[in-house]
Formats: sequence, structure tokens, C-alpha cells
Amino acid sequence: MNRQSEKDPRRQLQGYQNKKKGQVFEILIMAACRQYRVERLAYIDKTPEPMRVIGRGQKGQFTAIFEKKAQPDFKGTLSGGRAVCFEAKNKEGDRVNQTAVTQEQKEALNDHADLGAVTFVLLCMNGMDYYRVPWRIWRSMKRHYGRMYMTLEELEPFRIRFDNTLKFLEGIHETGL
Repeated sequence: MNRQSEKDPRRQLQGYQNKKKGQVFEILIMAACRQYRVERLAYIDKTPEPMRVIGRGQKGQFTAIFEKKAQPDFKGTLSGGRAVCFEAKNKEGDRVNQTAVTQEQKEALNDHADLGAVTFVLLCMNGMDYYRVPWRIWRSMKRHYGRMYMTLEELEPFRIRFDNTLKFLEGIHETGL
């Protein structure tokens, strides 16, 4: 086995940790969505990844492939009938790059925004700070900040509360989303 094909255990561990943090963030979002549904403030679901089954195994197992690129993570309806669509990102470090949103997600968010939906990127930074960045700001970072990323300081106006649940819809109507 040559050195190039060997896997770096540090990178593997970092990848595993990032995946787990992303899963925890998703659990927090789903809990908030359930709470918003109970309170009749919104009905928001996780967007399932489009997959096609290519084989069936034993005990209900199957093999599948993704049919197309990922769409934004969550879609739904706010009380009053307005659509909501957002992408969730879990990031480490002191900045977030605009390219964290894929081209396919960008196109979908643009389409939803153009049709009048509430659109944003929901961020968890460093496992403990949460932000709701309006899509109109995210998609024009270069114009707003002179570059294609935002720092923690620049994210601060978009901070959202975590008080037993993630309050990602709090103040949504006042922010002009």
C-alpha cells in the first residue's frame, strides 16, 4: 500500500467530529420545527435527498444512489401562508465562505426568494453560536463585505437565541426577510 492511498487518521477523526456536530445541529433545528408546529407558527420539514434504489439486500436493506444534487435543507409554510426555505450549515472557525452553499442550493434559494418566500442560511458556528443570515445578504457578500466570506463579527447582527430550543424564526417578520 503506498502512502498516497493511506488515510490520515487525524482527517478521519475531524470528518467524523464535523459529521456528528452537523447531526446535532440538525436535531436542534428539527426540535425547533416541531415546537413551531405545535405553536401553529410554522410547518417546516427537512427536504429529503432525492435517491433511487439500485439494489435490495436482506432484512430490508437496500443500496441507493443520489439522483441529483442537494436542495436547500428545509422548506415549509409560515403562519399566514408565506413559504419559507433555508439551508443549514455547521461550520468551525472564524469565518464562513459563501461557497458553503452549493450552486444547486443557491439556484433554488434564488428561485424561492424571487417568488416571495422567506429565505436564509441558518448557521451554527463552532458548535455554540447560531445565526440566521438573510439570503439577500448571503448571495451578495461581495457587495456588502467586499469579499466572499463573513467573519464572526459580521455575523453578529444575525445572531439568534437558543433558549431550550433554537429560536430561528424569532423576529422573522421584523427583519424584512
